[in-house]
Amino acid sequence: MSQQQNDFIKKCFELAVKAAGFVSPNPMVGALLVKQDKIIGEGYHQKYGGAHAEIIAINSATEALTDSTLYCNLEPCCHTHKQTPPCVPQIIKAGIKKVVISNLDPNPAVSGKGVQQLLNAGIEVITRVSENEGQELNKFYFKFISNAKPYISIKIAQSIDGKITEEKNKQTWLTGEEAQKYVHQQRAIYDAVLVGAETINIDNPELNVRLVDGRNPKRIILDGNLSLNLNSKILKAADIENTWIITCNGIDNEKLFKLKEKGVRILQMPADQLNHISLIKLLDELAKQKISSLFIEGGSNIFSQFITEKLFDELIILQAPVVLGKGLSAISGSVNISLNTIDTVKLGKDIKMSFRKCD
Repeated sequence: MSQQQNDFIKKCFELAVKAAGFVSPNPMVGALLVKQDKIIGEGYHQKYGGAHAEIIAINSATEALTDSTLYCNLEPCCHTHKQTPPCVPQIIKAGIKKVVISNLDPNPAVSGKGVQQLLNAGIEVITRVSENEGQELNKFYFKFISNAKPYISIKIAQSIDGKITEEKNKQTWLTGEEAQKYVHQQRAIYDAVLVGAETINIDNPELNVRLVDGRNPKRIILDGNLSLNLNSKILKAADIENTWIITCNGIDNEKLFKLKEKGVRILQMPADQLNHISLIKLLDELAKQKISSLFIEGGSNIFSQFITEKLFDELIILQAPVVLGKGLSAISGSVNISLNTIDTVKLGKDIKMSFRKCD
């Protein structure tokens, strides 16, 4: 593959990521039309249910498409089980002579079939250009389609000595403005954020997007005992329907009624004798609700459950330059999990360290 192909695919990535947070559970896709080394059309999938990138690019073309090359970061779709018509017939009809793709679509209804239809029509197809970068771009989609589970990232803000608060049941601010802005950026990208009721009762967070432009995620609260404070800020949100409370079957009906009156969504699930909700069953249910990505923000009990059960894809540590010397650790119990380092980045006074769980 040529450097030019890599450069045009990189441009597709840049277009695709503009829709981060808006197309889920669909993938982010960007497309370019190139003729005689000049871009003559471009587009990206802008919202769930909207036109696909390839069609937008075709419709935006400033010249005839005969003998042009289509670049797109994901294999064009060829099935009809969706809200929009398939892209492959339109690509063939347009007279495009070559298609360059980063990733094949893992969806069994598409995977390889779109490419084969293009080849059958006499169109040259090149695949796997900047494949790893394309996989990273659509990591939520690839996990969701391949495993029927949301992609899960756990974010832990802690001191150098691994403490998330100086004492149990006390709010402790550790990280600075740049780290907080990063968290809001992630909330805008992920479908949902998840915390335990204890975090709501202690920190009283809003769990919305304020420090950057972007849409608010779903806010999921694990509350097996239904201990949530009814005066919490999260229960006064303008988009209260995006607040979901996960609790156990057979819980206090009076409090359930009060919460439902506020407009929150209640999901009741079976639990063990300690009122611990099965995380596997929870993830299955979230997948059914088309939650393809989950950003876990706290607290210690939630971190410990997801990590000890190895139910995560990424671990993000926001490390503040402070030693507390005492306090509550992020993770309790014995854990032995191998991780691969993704990156280490300075965010103002803090350090962000990202890791991916080894397969």
